[in-house]
Amino acid sequence: EVLPKDPYWCEANVNDPQVPVLYFPKSGEGQRRRKREWVIPDINVPENNRGPFPLKISQIRSSEDKIKKIYYSITGPGADQPPAGLFTMDRLTGVLYVTQPLDREKQAKYMFQAHAVAESSGNAEEPMEIIVNVIDQNDNKPVFSQDTYLGDVPESSLAGFEVITVTATDADEPNTDNSDIRYRIISQHPQLPSDFLFVINPVTGVIRVNTPGLDREKYPQYTLVVHAVDGMGEGSHGEAKVILTVTDSNDNAPLYNQPTYEADVEENQVGVVVTTMSVTDGDEPHTPAWNAKFKIVSGDPGGLFNVTTGSNKQEGIITTAKGLDFEKNSKHTLLVAVENEVPFAVPLPTSTATVVVIVKDVNEPPVFDPVTKVVSKPENIPVNSEVTTYTATDPDTARKQTVTYKIISDPAGWLNVSKDKGVIRVKSLMDRESDFVRDSKYTALIGAYDNGKHDLLCLILLQCYIVTFYFAGTGIILNLATELPSGEYLVVLRVADNQGLEQDSTVQATVCDCRGADAICQDRIVTVGGLPMILGILGGILLLLMLLLLLLLFARRRKGEKREPLLQDDDIRDNIYKYDEEGGGEDDQDYDLSVLHRGLDNRPEVFRNDVVPNFMPAPQYRPRPANPEEIGNFIDDNLKAADNDPTAPPYDSLLVFDYEGGGSDAGSLSSLNSSSSGDQDYNCLSEWGPRFKKLADMYGGGEDDMM
Repeated sequence: EVLPKDPYWCEANVNDPQVPVLYFPKSGEGQRRRKREWVIPDINVPENNRGPFPLKISQIRSSEDKIKKIYYSITGPGADQPPAGLFTMDRLTGVLYVTQPLDREKQAKYMFQAHAVAESSGNAEEPMEIIVNVIDQNDNKPVFSQDTYLGDVPESSLAGFEVITVTATDADEPNTDNSDIRYRIISQHPQLPSDFLFVINPVTGVIRVNTPGLDREKYPQYTLVVHAVDGMGEGSHGEAKVILTVTDSNDNAPLYNQPTYEADVEENQVGVVVTTMSVTDGDEPHTPAWNAKFKIVSGDPGGLFNVTTGSNKQEGIITTAKGLDFEKNSKHTLLVAVENEVPFAVPLPTSTATVVVIVKDVNEPPVFDPVTKVVSKPENIPVNSEVTTYTATDPDTARKQTVTYKIISDPAGWLNVSKDKGVIRVKSLMDRESDFVRDSKYTALIGAYDNGKHDLLCLILLQCYIVTFYFAGTGIILNLATELPSGEYLVVLRVADNQGLEQDSTVQATVCDCRGADAICQDRIVTVGGLPMILGILGGILLLLMLLLLLLLFARRRKGEKREPLLQDDDIRDNIYKYDEEGGGEDDQDYDLSVLHRGLDNRPEVFRNDVVPNFMPAPQYRPRPANPEEIGNFIDDNLKAADNDPTAPPYDSLLVFDYEGGGSDAGSLSSLNSSSSGDQDYNCLSEWGPRFKKLADMYGGGEDDMM
């Protein structure tokens, strides 16, 4: 009977001894058989096999094929699933074929199921797993991570300096010879100063400096060709390029253009340029390895000079930090070293230059010692009296010059100075109260100059001479001359000096019963226990004041009710007004002073001071001026101060009464006298009431006159 062909069936030599035979495992038999059938070996197939295809790689067998007709097949990826058709099996013989070359880099292992089916009776065996391993071949060359590597190497690098690392990979199976890479340098350009300046580690790919000798100024760049070879250096290779730039290092010391410099400088000049020193450097310009840095290493123990770097970084500028002194040292010799901003990369000598500074002598002004002199003198020191001697010295000792003196500033004109000796005397009487005196101090400026030429004398030689007056305070103890009742008293104190100047001050004194050594007033001692008593006293005083106020209001009202009108309501002589009574003499003190002050409300220019003095602080009186021309202002100012001084006695020496206007159309009342009355009839005064009857008797010849 001829059976139809399986779609994956291929004829093969079943008896080929090179093809491994795999049996389906069985259970229930001998131990030896079970072990053999349980272990299913993998099938190894090399990649990139050139055929011919289909290529037989294995065969499966069932132990039932001796008594039954068995049909074989495979299922899974690579068989009936993608990539489908890569593997096939002969349906009758169980031979396994591969239909095309395998690529391990795409897929390194295939797993599928093998089946054995008995004719007309179903499965003869349980499915068996088949594993096909693709064996790696060295079919991939190493590949670098970059086609071109860029790196920098300092020119001063020593042997062993690590420059850069290159890396390559191989797609073949890891940890096999096929992927084992070795590195090597194939070429170097330029091959100067030697052809082996760099070396590469064959395993890690680290490139290092092999020998020193790099020189950026001569060979600024190198190009290396590097290979990565698999098969432990025996297989295929990949290639890359390495470009190394030689960077500048401080391998060139700056050098002075000349070894010695000489300059002249006038003494006493600060901040002037002494000289400028130039250097050259072979390193890359405008880098820290090229920029110069200068330092004075000897010849300047006093710190008289400074050295700085110029803006072009190749100049050293020496200036004076302090004024030079010709008399102390007329010549300075400096040793100046130059380096770079960064240390030398290799051992190099330090360049130095010698700077000779010649100090030129100039005429210096005399110098006062001390600069400020304080003298204490009384203000009444007689004219031509010696105040002090203030002398200066000339620092130009070699010139043999003469020092003379003069007054530079004397605001009040009180002093003079001897030209040759510097003796200061009183020229005119001094006055402590003068406007030229501040805080009891009067300041004058004295100048000293020599007989040489010097244009800056006035600016340099202004030295201070100060006359200072000191006054000590005096304590005053006020004692009772006679026994006084307890109470508050206002005491006026007058303080005067020996020159006749005086000033009044008001002091409020308290007289009380004092006890003890400290003379403490008992009525001023307040304790916590006496607080209720004090509050009771204050309440009684307040009640007494309220009663007094009520009595005054009641008396005032009663008095108003008793007053009688001078005229009847129908009296036609309404040009006479009724005024209040003035009382019965000095004992009657019931008057209102506000009536007299009503006129002052319209005259603000008039200073109003009540009859009793207030307790304002005493005004300040202007002291007697030294200038006679100021005496008028002195009198006016002190007169105003006296007018405003509440303590100036007598209190009622100047009174201002009500202001009634600038004139009247009526004549003066002084014209009314007894001699000029004529024959006028005064009897009519009797009709005006009892208050005018006295006048009628006096002038009209009434009864009183007759008596």
